[in-house]
Amino acid sequence: MRLILVGPPGAGKGTQAVHLAAHYGIPHISTGDIFRLNIKNETELGKLAKSYSDAGNLVPDSVTNEMVRDRLTHGDVANGFLLDGFPRNVAQAEFLRAILAEKSAPIDAALEFSLEDAEILLRLTGRRTCRACGTSFHIVFEKPAVDGICDKCQGELYQRQDDSEEVITHRLAVYAEQTQPIIAFYRSEGLLISIPATGEVSEISARAISALSAAVN
Repeated sequence: MRLILVGPPGAGKGTQAVHLAAHYGIPHISTGDIFRLNIKNETELGKLAKSYSDAGNLVPDSVTNEMVRDRLTHGDVANGFLLDGFPRNVAQAEFLRAILAEKSAPIDAALEFSLEDAEILLRLTGRRTCRACGTSFHIVFEKPAVDGICDKCQGELYQRQDDSEEVITHRLAVYAEQTQPIIAFYRSEGLLISIPATGEVSEISARAISALSAAVN
């Protein structure tokens, strides 16, 4: 299975990517994880990526494309992969199609998780992250035992800059302008499968697997 996950920020793509990658026995390739590692290590790429993400903007294609090209040369992708966070625009989608054509290994499906903006704002503005260990909580859906304190390490919980309402609203506008057109791209390629990203995590996973089983031979 060679699978792409698409959908707005806050739709749960990262969570579902873990479940789907385990189900299909394929590596979960997340550009977000790669960026965060570079940010943590304060590499030049990390500093550049952080300057964009803190403002709610996307990392430039020139950086992201080559990162993905290199990742897809690794041996663990021989039996498939799941891409989470790439492509984010039509130019990246065309780049991906071209490099996979060289390998005669085209995408099997682009799975879209659809969610209303109001639900996205509720999900993301309510997130709180531990400064010490990075564990995430939510002021509505996953409250810590003690307000403002991490259950795991008793570190301080805070709202990340990119979880503020102002930044999220901007991210949604950026998504609509730059990323949403890839949905039309994959629909025209006959590869788009769309499911609602509402309900429990297990319900969404089952919905995704059922839709993929019906569509991919």
